[in-house]
Amino acid sequence: MPRPNAEVLLPDAEADVRPSPDGAAARRALLAHPVLLLAGIVLASLNMRAALAGVSPLVGEISEAFGLSSTATSLVTSVPVLFLGAGAAVAPWLGRRFGTERVLCGALVLLAAGVLLRVTPSPYALYGGGVLVGTAIALLNVLMPGLIKRDFPDRAAAMTSVYTGAMIAGATVAAAASVPLERAFGGSWQASLACWSLPAVAAAVLWLPQVLIARGRTGHETRSAARAGVGRNVWRSALAWQVTLFMGLQSLWTYVLIAWLPTIFTDHGMSRSTAGVVFAFNNLVQVAGAFLVPLLAGRMRAQRPLVALVTSLVGAGFAGLLVAPVAGAWLWAALLGVGQGGAVGLALTLIVLRSGDAVTAARLSGMAQTVGYLLAAVGPLAAGAVHEATGDWTVPVALVLVVCGAALAVGLPAARDRHV
Repeated sequence: MPRPNAEVLLPDAEADVRPSPDGAAARRALLAHPVLLLAGIVLASLNMRAALAGVSPLVGEISEAFGLSSTATSLVTSVPVLFLGAGAAVAPWLGRRFGTERVLCGALVLLAAGVLLRVTPSPYALYGGGVLVGTAIALLNVLMPGLIKRDFPDRAAAMTSVYTGAMIAGATVAAAASVPLERAFGGSWQASLACWSLPAVAAAVLWLPQVLIARGRTGHETRSAARAGVGRNVWRSALAWQVTLFMGLQSLWTYVLIAWLPTIFTDHGMSRSTAGVVFAFNNLVQVAGAFLVPLLAGRMRAQRPLVALVTSLVGAGFAGLLVAPVAGAWLWAALLGVGQGGAVGLALTLIVLRSGDAVTAARLSGMAQTVGYLLAAVGPLAAGAVHEATGDWTVPVALVLVVCGAALAVGLPAARDRHV
């Protein structure tokens, strides 16, 4: 059986929906403004991690302001991740019901509202804002690949690189700027966090013309007739579960790092500003892995060497945090970053390569992101609870090393040349 074409099978939440003639005309009108559309994609992508990465360097100040325990503090970062899974479950239905442009614009408005809610003087609002932030980012995560596949079918790979690069750039800037912004605003972490609502508002404004252009599509879509053998029941497939667990476990270690890496450094004596810069560097070098690993994966029939590579890099980085967290901080951040970027790129690529058709790719993407992010939400919370119980970071980091081993165990069979 020939290998599937990765660009054809990009996960698409609207894979089983085709537009009517009115819908197709509205779509052509949208594509008559490619610069506006490209700018909207880039600006929306900048927001897909910034609101999460901007919190981590300030988590100590947030904890002190509300008198939170380590476990309660971990909820600041784990609640948004939990709702990444919940939002991923409803994103395809929303995209089909209201149209991708409307949902993306609404998600950006929801993201801005969540960021602002988090900085109001209430711990309940802090967590409630996290719910909105996680849900909004989930909608962006799920719908963006389908929009790129739909509107740039001949340049899907290049556009995917653009949006993933913008996503990582947004996280890098947020991580590096959070502490300097706090200082610029007289020590106000609230003002620092509130700044990240501005890019979301700007992106929503930029999407408004696209919503107006595309509004004629809503209600004109019709469901395509199912073809025999198309759209497998992924929930009954062992291979689908292996792909899903690899997605979840690599997301788990990523969100542990997003939540706690600056704190691990500062608890070992590093200044907050330096910890923020090292954390930003960790986000920046993810670009290398996220760009190179999917390209290599697409040229291989089986991707087991890449699974071994990315899990080994991440494992080496976590081992370094156990041995010399501050002395080797830049090296560990580099190893972790390349491994993190490579792992997420590989996980998303495996969804495509293990699917035999576009409908199955969409369903496997929904399963992997829903279950994967729900699993990942356990990471920051568990790490915070174990840190609170033991008083240091040795046991939490050692447990993440076990997660690396588990990711290798499920990733190797997921990387075999087979289809769901």
